[in-house]
Amino acid sequence: MIYRVVSYIPHILFKPLYDLYEGYLFERVKSNGRIPKHVAIIMDGNRRWARKLEKPPWYGHLFGSQKLEEILDWCRELEIRTLTVYAFSTENFKRSEKEVNALMNLFEKKFRELIEDERVHRYGIRVNVLGRKELLPENVRKAAEDAERATKKYSNYYLNIALAYGGRSEIVDAIRKIVENLEQGEIRKEDINEELLKKYLYVPNMSDPDIVIRTGGEIRISNFLLYQIAYSELFFVDVYFPEFRKIDFLRIIREYQKRQRRFGR
Repeated sequence: MIYRVVSYIPHILFKPLYDLYEGYLFERVKSNGRIPKHVAIIMDGNRRWARKLEKPPWYGHLFGSQKLEEILDWCRELEIRTLTVYAFSTENFKRSEKEVNALMNLFEKKFRELIEDERVHRYGIRVNVLGRKELLPENVRKAAEDAERATKKYSNYYLNIALAYGGRSEIVDAIRKIVENLEQGEIRKEDINEELLKKYLYVPNMSDPDIVIRTGGEIRISNFLLYQIAYSELFFVDVYFPEFRKIDFLRIIREYQKRQRRFGR
């Protein structure tokens, strides 16, 4: 089911009321007990937010990265174990060289910060990078792999970052590996089923998202986790990603808790 949320940044005069409502929503969500295990987010609207403020695109991406850190804290507070975010698609390489370079430098910086972040190690957050990493500049690829290596022993929480990612590409790459193993006699044709295919995706056997959130006001999936979101609940938010608030996040979880998921039954 598709659900659209309209969000506005509250005036500072309303902050006490906002804080009160946020606390109320948090308690309602926690007391329900039906907390999603996996939330996926299409982080859209960074550039448009920057344009609105008459700033360059990198300004929006920087504040978007800071918002992601907040969302990680929200997930931990609610004990949502897996967060998957769409950071950079294979199509995004078509953007201007200046913007792509700025993004790549930001990615490298953030991966290095993840390695040193004491919260990552205190809470046991494992970092996985989904995508065609061979398309990334060497410095970014190395930083991503270092972050994966530094956190591979953790299993309390999972942060999956889709980088140089495309949902169709993921399925194609999985099929190529299956065909290769089939030709080598490592698997049989009879072994091929949905469960086998999941083992060949970028993060093998990753749980399917319960919720997919897209910020920025667009109502489309944009080639994100095409195989994994077959039965996910979809939420579209009319707010740019840097402006996405905890109250918006809690309202989405609250709406999710009201739904009855049938999985085709």
